[in-house]
Amino acid sequence: MAGIVSYGGYVPRYRIRTREIAEMWGEDADAMEGGLRVESKSVPDEDEDTATISVEAARTAFENAPVEGDALGAVYVGSESHPYAVKPTATIVAASVGATPLMTAADLEFACKAGTAGVQAALGLVEAGRIDYGLAIGADVSQGAPGDALEYSAAAGGAAFVIGDEGVVAEIEDTTSYTSDTPDFWRREGERYPQHGERFTGKPAYFKHTEGASKALMERLGTSPDDYDYAVFHQPNGKFPVRVAQSLGFDEEQYETGLLSPKIGNTYSGASPLGLVATLDEAETGDRIFFASFGSGAGSDAFSFSVKDGIDERRTGLKETFEDVEYIDYAQYAKHKGKIRRD
Repeated sequence: MAGIVSYGGYVPRYRIRTREIAEMWGEDADAMEGGLRVESKSVPDEDEDTATISVEAARTAFENAPVEGDALGAVYVGSESHPYAVKPTATIVAASVGATPLMTAADLEFACKAGTAGVQAALGLVEAGRIDYGLAIGADVSQGAPGDALEYSAAAGGAAFVIGDEGVVAEIEDTTSYTSDTPDFWRREGERYPQHGERFTGKPAYFKHTEGASKALMERLGTSPDDYDYAVFHQPNGKFPVRVAQSLGFDEEQYETGLLSPKIGNTYSGASPLGLVATLDEAETGDRIFFASFGSGAGSDAFSFSVKDGIDERRTGLKETFEDVEYIDYAQYAKHKGKIRRD
């Protein structure tokens, strides 16, 4: 039995309201907020990046873990906003939790599903007996060009999962992926902001791949939405995850716990993993969780989790941290995000 041994999440305390951004660009604030179903989004502090967010999430994961960092054999950090073009984030995280030297470490990139790709990689090494424990992280300080549609939701945050086969509190019953070359979102080397295919990112990208992976996994397991207590999907906004959940047959009671984007925006590689953290914080022994990430380019990783004894000792109180937030205006936001530059 392999799966999640411990977990942690981190979201910066700063927020900016969607309507603040809309008013800055002369857009209809009600239309933007209602269309995206995002009220506000998280903003990193001026000294926060993917590395610091990953470290915070990892340290939280080890606060209640039954093992120390030196038990890790692998560390994977998935992100599309690594602070260095040539220098791994994974080694910084490994050092922060006392995991060095270790067998392997790597930075992963697959848009917003890079973190779940890390979970699959760590799971494979654990099940093969190559390592005892692995750490998989999905984190981002996502970017959106000023005035672009992405700016209304691109947020910051991350989640970390210790994967092993001893002390498991959420068994991974199975996992599968659905992947194709669908260029709905991209950023070339040296470009500051990503570009997107607008509505092309919906039906042929997000929905096709998320539904494809989800249906394939339930078919393999012989399960249906009725067999799950919770469901978590990638949440680029507050609309897409609801629509895909309902199209697959899940209801609001199942997906509402892990739906965080209306309050914190799209944390990219941290989006669906943070939804899983919030869900694990409320799940009870015996519950089953359906989970599907999505990454542009494009692909989806689907997982089926079974919650085990010991989950009470691993809870993080992630949503409680959302009560201590500070809202900032667009000028402060632009400064935090480096949109105002002196060079």
